[in-house]
Amino acid sequence: QILESLHLRNNSLSGVIPRALQSCLKLRALDLSLNAFNGKIPAWIGMKDLESLDLSRNQLWGRIPPSMSELSFLAYLNLSCNNLSGPIPTGTQLQRFTPYSFIGNEVCGDPLKKRCGKEGVSPEIGNENGKEREGGSIIDEWFYLSLGIGFVFGFWGIWGPLLLSKAWRVKYFRYLASVCHKLT
Repeated sequence: QILESLHLRNNSLSGVIPRALQSCLKLRALDLSLNAFNGKIPAWIGMKDLESLDLSRNQLWGRIPPSMSELSFLAYLNLSCNNLSGPIPTGTQLQRFTPYSFIGNEVCGDPLKKRCGKEGVSPEIGNENGKEREGGSIIDEWFYLSLGIGFVFGFWGIWGPLLLSKAWRVKYFRYLASVCHKLT
């Protein structure tokens, strides 16, 4: 009951979030990130004094409980990289956080650009083919494309001829030998 801060980040913990945490009424910081917790975020997670909550990078699923919008002292929230879905509960709290708090989930509503339809998440406005894009995925695609192009030109432009052409290999090693001879 007097526990104020609990940090169990990256401990390979699994199962559902323990109900015993509900009795920690004075809890201000709870970090259960980078574990393998599964199941839904419990409705009782709305501890009134909670200031920091990090449940990122677990395997939590389902909707964000409405009780989380009642956390009036919550200053930090990270629910990213789970399997959460549905609308973000409306209220005064959850809309204050950046979209990064929710990235990697299928949630919709403020503060995200994804608007909720009748079925929950609707495609992002202006996105071709109705495909959803998480923040940074276009940059990731360009990164991997340029990495592949760089490999092709770097490898086959320099090493390819040396591997495939005996004349190039002979010239290359003669050149290296002459450089080494000049240095000694």
